[in-house]
Parts: sequence; C-alpha cells; structure tokens
Amino acid sequence: MATAEEDNNIEEAPASLPEAEKPKDAHLEQDTELAPITPGIDPVIEKRVLRKLDRRLPVIMDLCFCYHIWTAATSDLGLDSGKYAWLLTIFYISYTLFEFQALMWKVLKPHRWAAFVMFAWGVIATCQAAARSWSGMMALRFLLGAAEAGFGPGVPYLLSFFYSRRELGLRCGIFLSSAPLAATFAGALAYGITSGHPHIENWRLLFLVEGLPSLAFVPFAYFLLPDSPGEAKFLTEEEKEVAKARSLRRSGEEIASHKIDLKDIVQTLLDPKPWFTAFMYFSCNVSYSSLPVFLPTILEDMGFTAVNAQGLEAPPFFLSFLVTIFSTWVADKLEQRGLVIAILSTIGAVGYVIIAAAETVGVRYFGVFLAASGVFPAIGNILSWVLNNQGSDTRRGMAIVMLNLIGQCGPFLGTNSFPSSDSPRYARGLWICAAFMFFNLFLCLGLRTLLVWENKKLDRMYGTKKERQARQKSGF
Repeated sequence: MATAEEDNNIEEAPASLPEAEKPKDAHLEQDTELAPITPGIDPVIEKRVLRKLDRRLPVIMDLCFCYHIWTAATSDLGLDSGKYAWLLTIFYISYTLFEFQALMWKVLKPHRWAAFVMFAWGVIATCQAAARSWSGMMALRFLLGAAEAGFGPGVPYLLSFFYSRRELGLRCGIFLSSAPLAATFAGALAYGITSGHPHIENWRLLFLVEGLPSLAFVPFAYFLLPDSPGEAKFLTEEEKEVAKARSLRRSGEEIASHKIDLKDIVQTLLDPKPWFTAFMYFSCNVSYSSLPVFLPTILEDMGFTAVNAQGLEAPPFFLSFLVTIFSTWVADKLEQRGLVIAILSTIGAVGYVIIAAAETVGVRYFGVFLAASGVFPAIGNILSWVLNNQGSDTRRGMAIVMLNLIGQCGPFLGTNSFPSSDSPRYARGLWICAAFMFFNLFLCLGLRTLLVWENKKLDRMYGTKKERQARQKSGF
C-alpha cells in the first residue's frame, strides 16, 4: 500500500527539473505544484487569466458541440431492424477510423479547424433530412461520423493547451457533462419538436434541428475560439505574458508549435500507460453506449408505461451530469484520478449487477442510478488522466488518438450485447456491462500501481517533490 506521501505523488513525476537534469524519457507534465515560486508569474494575475479562460473555452465548446438526437426512420425509408442497426454501426465505424484527426488541433489553428469540422457535420446532418433511401442515408451517416470525429474527441486535447494538470480535469468534466445533461432532456425535447407538425416526418424534423444549430455556431468557433493562451484576444498584454509563462511551465514552449514530433509518436506507442487508459475507455464505452439505447425498454419491463419510462430516464442522467462535474473537481483537488476512477467503476459495476439480478422494481431503478452515476463520470476522469500522463503536446495528442481508436470500439460490443431475443430484461447484456466495469477497475488499479513504481524510481534519481522544491527555493 502506498504511503500518504507516495499517494499524493501518484500523478506527479519530477518533470520540473532543469533541462540538463531531465530524464530523456520524461513523459509527464511539469510539476505545477511549484507554480507559486515560478519566476515571472503573479498569482493574482494568474487567477484572473484562469477566470477569463473559464468564461470562454468550456462554454464555447459546449455551445458548439450540439449532442444529437437519433430517431429511427423505419417507415419512411423502408428499414427493417437489420438495416437500422447498420445505420447505427456505420456511424461508429467512420467515427473510429477518423480519430487521427485529433492531431489536427495541433497542426492547424484551432479556431479554423473547429469552424471547418462544425460546418462539415452541420451540412451533413442537415442533408440527412432529405434522405430518400437506405443507401443514401448510409453514405451520410459514414460522412457524419468522419466529421464529428474531428471535433468532440479532440476537445479535451485542446483544453490541455490552456490548463495545467491540476486544472484540466474539471474543465474536461464540464465539457463532457453536457452529454448526460442532453440525455436528461432528450426525450422531452424530441416530443416537443415533433408534436404538431403533420406536413413533415418527425425524423426529418429532428435531423434539421440537429444540423442547423451546428451551422449557426460556426461563427462563434471561428471568431471567439483562441488558438493558444498567448494569442487570446480577450486577455490584456499583461495577462498574455502570464499566459505565456503558464504555457512555458506546462510544455516548455511559450507559443505552441504546429509541428508533429514523429519521435514522440513512436515513444507514445511504446509507452504502456496510454494503452491502459485506451482499454479503460473501451470498457466504459461498452457499458455507457448501451444505457441510453436500452434503458427505456428496461424501465418498461419494470412495469412503467412508455411515457412514464421516458420521464424516468431523466433523473439518472441528471445525477450522472452532477457526479461528472463533482468527481473531476475532487480528482483535481486531491490529485488522485486513479482512486476516483476506481470508486466510480465499482459504483457502475454494482449498479449493473443490481439491475440484472434484482426483482423488485424500486431496487432495479436504484441500480440504474448507480450505473449512470458511475460509468460516464469515470469516462470524464479517464480523459484527463491520459492527458496528464504524457508530457509533450504531440504525445498528448497521440495518446488521445490511441484512446479513441480503441475506446470507440466499445459501442460495437455494447450495443450488440442487447439482442431483441433477450428482451425485456436483457440480463446477458447487463452482466456484460457489469463485467467490463469490474475490468475497468482492474486496469485502473494496474495503471496506478505502474505510476507509483515509476514515480518511486524517478524520486530516487532526482529527489522527491519536496526535495526538488527546496532546491529550487535555495537556488540549486
């Protein structure tokens, strides 16, 4: 068992050493705990910079990324259940294949890239409303997955350009929490949009509502999204200098380079840590992807009507929204993402076990709350953990690509673990989800153990965090 001091050092490697003293394979971000004694950074101005960043970045990202409502169009397109399943699958195939686009946030100016992919997915999503055949819709779903892969998966990577390791988790949590928040109101929103419009099919109307707002937010991304902390137009010159100093402390560069370091990509592929987090993300996606799809049927099996089941979906997802923000905040404060993910994984796994095994309606519904409040908040913490465990911008970007290439395969297994033949209880799928959440717990503890070992090794070579801080204060 790690000691308290080792515990506090679980995600801290001594990367804040002089360049000549740094290990050649150092991969963690600089030790931001030394921030108060870093020359040239006024803590008062730094807090002001942070507040201004918070008012812009997470808000802009949430507004730009409109989470979509996918409604079946079986009657109008002549679809059977098999063809409908393929429309879901083809989206995930292209979404997974084009995950490499996360690196484009570094290669191109972020405001241009964001505007481009938003325009692309807005146009494609809107065109779905005009689909007349299954083959046409298949092509549009493939293109939509490719376009959306260029935005959402790369946003946590973009946030890592602006925030230190101890600030990043909460900001990723705020961005990601909009997914369960959208799921909270999705049913009511879909009903409100589609009621009272007899001259246009409901599914076509939903696609219009999905695509047109995305196009409307393109100018927000192009004109308001900063490319780097030092280039943010909403900061004063004094604040920009502090922002540049923060970037220097974070990555060793005042102005981010737009070049990809191929050596860093190879080193990331050889590093076991991003593989751990990638399979953790896969495990969580197996469990979470199936929850919004099959939860209504599971609730109906508990004895609720379709209308009541739709309303009962909202509270668990709203709790997931709250826990995502709270858990990422706690992980930032305690610097213990591993332990937080372990707790959340256990909660999610127990929730699925209860839904699968219990017979009482109230107990099973309680299990839904546990599953929702464990699985998605774990994803929010995994995303910031993978970024924290890589040092350079290229390595962070490649780790995000690996995370999503493997992790986004989870929905293929998750959504296919609930065949209609298992309706209405879907016991097999629920047990599979529980098993993968326990597997996520195992991977999390394994990665945490690896980090403890690596930090002990580096502490023996370069001294503990307190020893390095004392040397910096004394000028040695």
